[in-house]
Amino acid sequence: MSPTPKKKQAKTVAKRKPVMAIVPNTADVEQTNAALIARREAAVARGVASAAPVFAKHAENAELWDVEGNRYVDFAGGIAVLNTGHRHPKVIAAAKAQEDHYTHTSFQVVPYEPYIALAEKLNALAPGAEPKKTLLVTTGAEAVENAVKIARAATGRPGVIAFTGGYHGRTLLTLGMTGKISPYKKDVGPFPSDIFRAPFPSVRDGITVQDALTGLQNLFLTDAQPERIAAIIIEPVLGEGGYTPVPFEMMQALREICDTHGIVLIADEIQAGFGRTGTWFAVEHSGVVPDLITVAKSMAGGYPIAGVIGKADIMDAVIPGGLGGTYGGNPVACAAALAAIEAIEEEGLLARSTALGETFTTRFAEIGARVAPYRMWDIRGLGAMLAVEFVTDFDTATPDAALTKSVVAHALKRGLILLACGMHGNALRIMVPLTASDEIIEEGLAIFEAALADAIAESH
Repeated sequence: MSPTPKKKQAKTVAKRKPVMAIVPNTADVEQTNAALIARREAAVARGVASAAPVFAKHAENAELWDVEGNRYVDFAGGIAVLNTGHRHPKVIAAAKAQEDHYTHTSFQVVPYEPYIALAEKLNALAPGAEPKKTLLVTTGAEAVENAVKIARAATGRPGVIAFTGGYHGRTLLTLGMTGKISPYKKDVGPFPSDIFRAPFPSVRDGITVQDALTGLQNLFLTDAQPERIAAIIIEPVLGEGGYTPVPFEMMQALREICDTHGIVLIADEIQAGFGRTGTWFAVEHSGVVPDLITVAKSMAGGYPIAGVIGKADIMDAVIPGGLGGTYGGNPVACAAALAAIEAIEEEGLLARSTALGETFTTRFAEIGARVAPYRMWDIRGLGAMLAVEFVTDFDTATPDAALTKSVVAHALKRGLILLACGMHGNALRIMVPLTASDEIIEEGLAIFEAALADAIAESH
């Protein structure tokens, strides 16, 4: 295998001429990653970080080409946004067809049918027999904020309980719920009040489900009076926290606790939803029906849209005009989302996710034993939402963030895009499009194995 990605002829993309020559027209200028990095450093806020020092030019399904023509296998999927792959033909066609009619009116001014159609579809997909309603917004953090707002309106209570390692967004309210300091919460507090943190079950930290539930009950006794708690929010599979599934008995216990105290249970499915785990929503694996579900990412195959799906009586707690947003439920994004959901159904991507999960689990175990004995401490997840955790050794299980970072860097050099995650930065997560061919999956796994060997050799 070549140590550097192969070069291919870059596609020519037609560019519309600017109306006024205020901004330099760079369409015909040969671009390089280095030149764009320099422009980025001069123009873009430092806080917006990028994992890869390469710039996208073109992408198809699970492949991406940078501005220099280098080809990459994409196992990151735009942070779990591309379950249906880059530029799925059905999604692109639906978006273009909608653009021929109108691109924006604001649903709060002149409503439109695609918003209603998507809400109907999401209501039908969400677990549980109760009548449901949906709010559409633009970003995942916005969905979480609105879920909390709805829960507060429905209960008349202020408090929210989240969990260690959970990730719920980067706005100030959602950062208050996010359970990881660096880089998300560093130097930007204080955060809103009435947000409490409960322990998450963790094999690494020796926290059992019973320990976590005892911690939650202690929280009720010490800081979070249950009669003042509006919602408990949890990711059925931790995202940034390390791709760790919530044990099913934990989810079931949370449902009982919420029912006992009149608390709204929110499943944050922004990263785990739309087939990533082999079901439409990861919470379905536990058999639990939450009161509210937040969604975004892979819902629209790359177009920005998010939402809250919930039991109708809870969703209707907010008065008219209390929910919404200028771009919420953009018609082009609604059309794309309906097409992406249809593609998942028609192409059997739920079953594909389950099959991919089995493939990755088996191959990771083989690669670890062959290339990095006693360094791949855990392979975990649901369906194709998987992570591999690296440690210095099995005796101490000390997190090895340096090795993880090295694997990511060597993989990129060889033509594979990977992302790390986890409280200690020592896990690699798999977010490959579910539409990726077996050949692309095998190519990516071969590159991963070579990159791991590179990183192990470099560490000695």
